[in-house]
Amino acid sequence: LWPWLLASSGLSALVQLVSLPFFPDSPSYLLIQKGNEEACRKAIRKLWGEGDHQAEIDDIMKEKGAMASTKTLRVLEVVKERSLRWQLYILMTVITTLQLCGINAIYFYSFEVFHTAKFEEYLIPYVSLGVGLCECLSSILCSTLIDRFGRKVLLWGGYTLMSSVLALLTMTLSLQHRFFWMHYFSVILIFLFVVFYGMGP
Repeated sequence: LWPWLLASSGLSALVQLVSLPFFPDSPSYLLIQKGNEEACRKAIRKLWGEGDHQAEIDDIMKEKGAMASTKTLRVLEVVKERSLRWQLYILMTVITTLQLCGINAIYFYSFEVFHTAKFEEYLIPYVSLGVGLCECLSSILCSTLIDRFGRKVLLWGGYTLMSSVLALLTMTLSLQHRFFWMHYFSVILIFLFVVFYGMGP
């Protein structure tokens, strides 16, 4: 089953490969990058139908003017620019915490935890698939929560809950040989960690 599941991702790539040549180019790309206003109008009519689309073209022209007045910085210039220092620190912090949050370790060791929890060998791949499905569903849920709570609350909340779950998971894995039910608690914690990861970071 796993080879088929892995191969199924190629199906969407094949659909894109076949269908993308029939899609029109982006109007903003045609006007800003290519400077072809006629092709831009044709693409707009193809996307939005016939009618007066001058307002949209004016917006694209404003965007082109704003881009022309903005200086493109090289990497070293971005690092040296004082006005961008805080944005750079925030970006580096978010990316670093995302890499070191423990999600890769959870995915790597989940098979072993499921095996220790006495799951049948043939069931473990399906439980692992359930973990991935949890992340997918929680990411969809996050898109509805982000408008209500904001990115900062979801980041702080997600990392706080993930840290708590990792602390509990460390404890349950240490005590799993003393109490038989600790195995199942570890499995629940893995699912919770993945849900909090999908909703937060």
